[in-house]
Amino acid sequence: MQKSAMRWDDLRVFLAVARQSRLQSAGRTLGLDPATVGRRIAALEEALGGRLFERSPQGYAITEAGRGLLAHAQAMESQASAAAAEIGGHPDRLSGTVRIGSPDGVSNYLLIDACDALSRDNPELQVQVVALPRMFSLSKREADLAITVSPPSAGRLTVRKIADYRLHLYGRADLVAGLGPLRDLDDLREVRGIGYISDMVFDRELDYYSLLGRVADPSLTSNSLMVQLNWCRRGAGVCILPDFVARAHDELTAILPADIRLTRAFYLVRHQDDARVARINRMAEVVVDRMREALDEQDPGPDPARG
Repeated sequence: MQKSAMRWDDLRVFLAVARQSRLQSAGRTLGLDPATVGRRIAALEEALGGRLFERSPQGYAITEAGRGLLAHAQAMESQASAAAAEIGGHPDRLSGTVRIGSPDGVSNYLLIDACDALSRDNPELQVQVVALPRMFSLSKREADLAITVSPPSAGRLTVRKIADYRLHLYGRADLVAGLGPLRDLDDLREVRGIGYISDMVFDRELDYYSLLGRVADPSLTSNSLMVQLNWCRRGAGVCILPDFVARAHDELTAILPADIRLTRAFYLVRHQDDARVARINRMAEVVVDRMREALDEQDPGPDPARG
């Protein structure tokens, strides 16, 4: 029996299912009903003569054959996007979708202006910010751009350092004043600490308390920096915060800033196959420029040692 030809449109469906793992979610992305998505996957598997997904109640899990197809399909997608950007539309106007994955602190304090500016200048461009405290898989196209605090060491990725940023221990001013004179870390042993849940720290660079030699884990913990910030603002305890976050809240003050100081860096990560996609290139430049401007506004102070 002669196999049917493989079509690019079927590869688009394949990519959506590979990224979403469910027909319904993939269908919403594509504007198709789940039954149609299922038929298109079946047709592609027939054309290729192999199973691309294992079906289960938990969804569609990609097979080894599917992973082999994934890289080729992603490359074709990037080439198609680049061609569309060069041929169609106004040469200076961007269209389509750009998704950025970043930690919630970055999303709330450093990306707002960049995304707003690019969206205003390009009405046909849809900017999506996924603000989650975790690593993003660019190979699975969970995002077009990802902002990380550790540069990845594997994958067909392009990594660009954005800038360093500093962190200090902060507390609500009235809480700190009530502690009396503070000489060293020992004076804080009775104060509740606020930080990340130890077994949910998604990047070792965020494991601050172990770096400070704190014996016990913080009393109030969350995987979200914004939850930690709000506890700190309420006077529930003390928390290590990026300066670019803390400086936006006048009620917070740095504690032992000469002794408790850390430096970290932000990196912009993208897939190599997107090198010619205009909207991603432009988004990358705007994000880097705006984040550097915002981080340059930090008080200069002495260069802290890296923790």
